This record gives sequence, C-alpha cells and structure tokens, in this order.
Amino acid sequence: MAQATFEEISASDFFYRNRDIAGFTNPSRAIFAAIRELMENSLDAAESQKIPPDIYVRLSFEGEATKDTQIYKLRVEDNGSGIQPRFIPSAFGQVLYSSKYKLKQTRGTFGLGGKMAVLYGQVTTHQAAMVTSCTGQSKIYSFKLMIDIQRNRPIILDRKVLINKDNWRGTIVEFSLEGDYLRAMPKILEYFKQTAMVNPYANLTFVDPKGRLYKFTRGTTAMPEPPSETLPHPYGVDVELLQRLIQITTENNMAGFLKGNFHRVGDITAQKFLDFSQLSPSKNPKKLSHEEIVRFAQNLKKYTDFLPPDASCLSPLGEELLRAGVTKELNPEYLVVYQRKPSTYAGHPFIVEMAIAYGGGVPKRGSFVIYRFANKIPLLYDEASDVSYRVISAMNWRRYKVAPDMPIAIVIHICSTKVPYKTVGKEFIADRPEVRREEANALREVSRQLQHFLSRQEHVHMEKKRLGIFSKYLPRIAQFSTMLAGETRVPDIEKLLKSVQKYGAEES
Repeated sequence: MAQATFEEISASDFFYRNRDIAGFTNPSRAIFAAIRELMENSLDAAESQKIPPDIYVRLSFEGEATKDTQIYKLRVEDNGSGIQPRFIPSAFGQVLYSSKYKLKQTRGTFGLGGKMAVLYGQVTTHQAAMVTSCTGQSKIYSFKLMIDIQRNRPIILDRKVLINKDNWRGTIVEFSLEGDYLRAMPKILEYFKQTAMVNPYANLTFVDPKGRLYKFTRGTTAMPEPPSETLPHPYGVDVELLQRLIQITTENNMAGFLKGNFHRVGDITAQKFLDFSQLSPSKNPKKLSHEEIVRFAQNLKKYTDFLPPDASCLSPLGEELLRAGVTKELNPEYLVVYQRKPSTYAGHPFIVEMAIAYGGGVPKRGSFVIYRFANKIPLLYDEASDVSYRVISAMNWRRYKVAPDMPIAIVIHICSTKVPYKTVGKEFIADRPEVRREEANALREVSRQLQHFLSRQEHVHMEKKRLGIFSKYLPRIAQFSTMLAGETRVPDIEKLLKSVQKYGAEES
C-alpha cells in the first residue's frame, strides 16, 4: 500500500485550485466578478477620503480564446485615495494581503477580490497586470506585475516613476482575462444600475467591448460619513482572539486591559465584570494560565451587562441618500424609506435600511422586484438563498392590500463590520435570527405606509367611479323629472355635482 504524502500550498495556490469559492465559477461569472471586485475597491478608496467617486470601467475585445470565450482587456480607473508605492505590488500580487482587516465597515471583507481578478486573468491569458497609482504627491508609480502562485508573492516585471503634472490622484488597474461578455452582459449592466442606486453620489462610466457607453450620473454630492475603526466587542471575542490581545497588550493589569482592548468597556463595567469573573483588577493579563484565559473568554459571553456596540464603525446610507438613489434609478410613483436603529449579532453591530417603491419606473415582472445590498454592494446571485427573500416570502401581504402582480420594488440594505455572508463570493446573507428580525420589522414598517397609500388610491378610485356615475345619470334624471312635472326648464344640476365632488375630496 502506498504511503500518503503531505504538502503545503500557499493561499494563492489554494484559490487558484478552488477559484469557484470566490465567485469565478465560469467565464461569464468571472468577468462579472472581476469588474465587481475592482469597482468595490475603487468605491472604498474614494469614500475613505469622502471624495465623490468617479469610476471609469472599460472592457475591450482582444481576441478569440475558445469557441465560447474571448480574451478581453479590463481597465478600471478611479479618483480615490491612491496606494503608496511600497504597498502596490503586494496589494495586487499577494492573496490575503489587504488594508481591510480593520474592524470597521468596508465593501471588501477577505482581502481577496482584486487579487483573485488578477490571478484569474493571469492563469487564463498568461499576461501581466499593470497597476498605476498616485496618492496626490508629485510622482505617479506604475508597476507591471504577476503573481508567484506557489509562493504567494508578487513578481515585479517593470517599475516606472512618472511626474504628476496634472495633480492626479487615484488608481488604474489594467489586465487581460478570458470571459464570455455576451452571457455576462445583463448581470454587468444590472450591477452598474444597482451600484448607482446604492451609491447615488458616484459617477459611473462603462464602455463595453462594442464601444457602447453607459453612464450613470450622480444625483447628489452629499456623502455618508466614513466609518471609524473600532475595538472588538466582548460578545464577539473567542479564546484565539483573546490570546492575541494578551500577547500585544502593553497594559499590566486586568482593568486596563479590558478598557484598552474592548469596545464600550469603562471603569465601572470593567470592575463589575472582574468581580463577576472573580479576577483581581491588578493581575497582569500576561500571567493568565491557559485555563484562566479559556474561562475568561467564556465569562465574556456569559456576562449580560456589557453595553451594546455603537454604530460609529458603520456608514449607513441614511434615509435621504437611499431616497435619492432609488428615485434616480426607478423614479417611482410612491416611495417610502426607513432605517432601523443599530442592532447586533454575535457582538457585531449592523443596521438595516429598507425602501419600498410603487409604480413609475419600477419593472413589471408579475412579482416583487427585490434589490439586495450589503455594505453598499449589490447582491445579484442566489436570491432565493438570502434571508431577505425568506422574510419577504413569509409576509402576509393581503393584510397590507398588496398583490404580487403590483409594480412594487423592495430595496434592502444591511451594513455591518461583519456581514454574515454564507460564501466567500459575497452573494447572499445567512439566516441569522437577529438579521431576520430586523429585516422583518423594517419590512412591516414600510408596508404599513404603503398600505396607507394604496388605501388612499383605492378611495380616490372609488370616488372617481362614484362621480362618474353621478355625472352620467343626473342629467338624465333631471330631464326625466322635468318631463314628468310638465315643466320646460331643466333644473341646474351643476351645484349638486359640485357638492358631491367637494364631499368626495374632503373624504379623501
């Protein structure tokens, strides 16, 4: 019997072998994922500096690859914060190397997307990527690079330094990849439309392989406040994280350790928790035994008097921006938006925002149109697996005078420091009880307001029908009554019609 052999592979090699995990499942899905991942990086880079984003995306045809796929060149350019030159090679050539591992709301989560796009382009076309960036200084830095897949390291093939004569700031990423744009086109265009909806302060430009220009112009220059970095909440800490915090802490007593490393823990809370855990406030955290650390982590979850996380680490759209985005893209007849108060799951803060739009430019599909967003990212795949779909399906819509064939769009946005995605591809959100409850409460609120609108519409319709009947039959009744009375002059019925119309207006 042959003996089993063991080997170690790098992160790049793992995702090279398993690129389906990151959403690069086939040529059409891959070209969509590459555009999406790079655009999300660009939006984050602009919003971090509170700069209204201007993003240019161009996809140009380079040649045939196989019978069903082609080679394209993708170029994504933004006006964001730019990247310092010493970080550029690793930022695009080393998987799981990222600036987004801080505890705050960002679109990127895994430090994976942009590198996966470059990696996919490399393994399908065997060509290098070009990355050009400037932080607004006097020099622009341009790198030609590839990824050493086995060692998970960038390979720098060329490096240029240019003079920044135009005071340009931002990043340009350009590389070739294999894809199937014809099949991907509907999803890509829908992605741009929904991105413009949830980022109404962004200018988005897309040029497709046939040279067709799609431009989504910003509807406002107002922007949400950028999220601030926060500390871990006690309810979200496990033994591993606790050990890491103990290793790096400079505090020499437990009270200082709690206050300096955990979110919303002050003197009183720290003292009460230490009493609860039967730990001395003066004990050095580095002298805790393994058993004490395990017990400490367990007590963090058991203690019920920790304050809930605040929302300073989040950057929700807010009702005004959500209203502006939905109005810009759908132009509905009626629109109601609503933002829930911050809530938490497993120690992670999150906020649910919701809108319901009726009529106007809402697509008529014979069922509700659902727009799902997480941290301002459109979620276009696997709708039926998402918690929001289950919440909407479980709703008793008859109670709110809503029929499935009505032109209704439901917009759901969840923002969090850690969105509970079920896959690395970030396409649908897990059915967490806390998230389900918040979405259900938000949906009930917007549905109640829609019910009031539909009731008024129904009342107006009934009044119009009633007035139509009066207008049709009163003249005949007046004429017939005149004949029966033997009179020649028909009575004036205008006053009666006006009084009926006035009564109907007052009722509505």
